[in-house]
Amino acid sequence: MTTELPTLTVTPPALPGTKTQDAAWLRSARQARWLSYVSLVWMLAEGVLGIIAGAQAHSIAVISWAIGSAVEAAAAVIVIVRFTGANRFSETAERRAQKWVAGSFFVLVPYILYESVSKLLSGGQPERNWLAVALLASSVVLMPLLGWAKHRLGRRLESDATAGEGTQNLLCAAQGTVGLVGLLAGSAGLGFLDPVAALVIAGTAAKEGVQLWRGEDCACHAMPGLQPAGADRADAHCECC
Repeated sequence: MTTELPTLTVTPPALPGTKTQDAAWLRSARQARWLSYVSLVWMLAEGVLGIIAGAQAHSIAVISWAIGSAVEAAAAVIVIVRFTGANRFSETAERRAQKWVAGSFFVLVPYILYESVSKLLSGGQPERNWLAVALLASSVVLMPLLGWAKHRLGRRLESDATAGEGTQNLLCAAQGTVGLVGLLAGSAGLGFLDPVAALVIAGTAAKEGVQLWRGEDCACHAMPGLQPAGADRADAHCECC
């Protein structure tokens, strides 16, 4: 008669500065990385076509929106790097990524302000251009889907960098809405709505960037849908507002 000895499983200790993650976390990290790849490809195409369409429409709003795509592409690259290789398990990689994404907000805000102030001073009306209309409409439809998906992943991963990139997607949709209204309403003499709404978006983007840089968790935001990664947790609060 033989007696089987119990099997002892030994888990190797984590390297200094790293942490272990379960299979669900790793799966969410892969999803976040691939969503950022999708964003990167889309933003590059959106930027090139947007500049062409904006020039044809004589619309600084569309051109500035297209240039802002470069900033969003940079945020996508940051998140891709955050969830690639050893960075997935680094205890400091998330905070670094948060600050880099926050910095991209601070680059985005001047573009929006420039667009708003220029249009308020010039009072010019853009020409209707169907390529610009199609690009802006696609942004209004697709960017919220990407943004909300990244916010959900940000909560699962406890990654404000991922949620911050999602917020930029939502701001892209908001800018697209503003640009679309400006193009369609310009011929009716309502083009002034474009720069006024853009100023509100600029203020919101600046606030998001400051909170992300500080690492603040805040459940109250000026625009619906811009909740940070931990906004649905029980300890979420509004002290930062």
